[in-house]
Amino acid sequence: MRSWSLPPVKLLLVFLVLYFRYSDSEIIFEERFEDGWKDHWVVSDWKRSEGKAGFFKHTAGKWSGDPDDKGIQTYKDAKHFAISAKIPEFSNRNRTLVVQYSIKFEQDIECGGGYIKLHSGYVNQKKYGGDNPYSLMFGPDICGSQKKQLHVIVSYHGQNYPIKKDIQCETDKLTHFYTFILRPDATYTVLVDNRQREFGSLYTDWDILPPQKIKGDSRKPADWDDREYIDDPNDVKPERYDSIPAEIPDPKAKEPDDWDEDEDGLWKPPKIPNPAYKGPWKRKKIKNPNYKGKWKTPWIDNPDFEDDPDLYVLNPIKYIGIEVWQVKAGSVFDNILICDDPEYARQVVEDIWGKNREAEKEAFEEAEKVRRAREEKEAERTSKESDKRKAARDSRYGARRRPKKHDPDDYWDDYHDEL
Repeated sequence: MRSWSLPPVKLLLVFLVLYFRYSDSEIIFEERFEDGWKDHWVVSDWKRSEGKAGFFKHTAGKWSGDPDDKGIQTYKDAKHFAISAKIPEFSNRNRTLVVQYSIKFEQDIECGGGYIKLHSGYVNQKKYGGDNPYSLMFGPDICGSQKKQLHVIVSYHGQNYPIKKDIQCETDKLTHFYTFILRPDATYTVLVDNRQREFGSLYTDWDILPPQKIKGDSRKPADWDDREYIDDPNDVKPERYDSIPAEIPDPKAKEPDDWDEDEDGLWKPPKIPNPAYKGPWKRKKIKNPNYKGKWKTPWIDNPDFEDDPDLYVLNPIKYIGIEVWQVKAGSVFDNILICDDPEYARQVVEDIWGKNREAEKEAFEEAEKVRRAREEKEAERTSKESDKRKAARDSRYGARRRPKKHDPDDYWDDYHDEL
């Protein structure tokens, strides 16, 4: 097999490009769930005494683009799932925050969450659950055919604020990457598989602070001229304009040959519209020099708005957790990343999802073929067993007639006869 390598100069250039691209960025936390992941993740006992707590399996799932790329999968239906990891404490003050992870809903989830949470303050990881306050909750939440929501909930002064926009999540059974980027100017971006799903600002897309602008007085000022065109004051009506009749005798009309003035009276030609008649005179329209536009209620500064330049700053983050409830289990969480470099996060998605998505799709399609074949075989087996049981009953009872079950509709005609 032919081997190859980059010349030393080119290798150095590649190293320098990567170094300068990522040297100023910080990877705060990155989890690929490789060997040793259990050393820093703690499965909670929350709800376990009630028999309502599920578990996590370390697996790539039933179908995968790379069987060696494992995540943690929720296990056992209709359970609560809670697991957390302590991370190096960090603040997003004066820098961009990137939160990213992948999830694959292998199950027909029916109803349940697939989101992650960032927590500030102390977390008792063995008791970690839905009551723990969080600074950020991000990810899909699906219930039935109506709710396919992508949550982005931020905490501000101890209160949770959900995004006002309706962001849709993916609902198929393949892996998808979800990315949330929050910048120091309070703008944000939501990406799904490296494609922008939403963009905006904490000021406008959450009801955290009062709006910066509100509508002012809706009454139009008396001197507001909203006439775009006006009559030309210099336009003068032509002489004899009003004497032009609207109709004139038809010049082409002829008196009928059998017309008798003694009997029919004086013949008069019928009237036709006068082509010279232009209707009632009106002045020409000209542009109104005082036109101010159509009146709209103005937006004014909100006197109740008080800016907070630290609106984007979350409380220092110390833990990351997965805390969800699912009717049907089977979701694979993986590739969790917290950093301050959107470009690095984008490259992670390309290196994993971009590389494996076609192989995963093929694996899924093959798994579906196997599932359908198994279901068809099971249906055939069930049908044969049903036929055998029917034949055995018929043989056992022979000519004896089995008692007929009465259908309420059998009595319907009798009911009407009685009436």
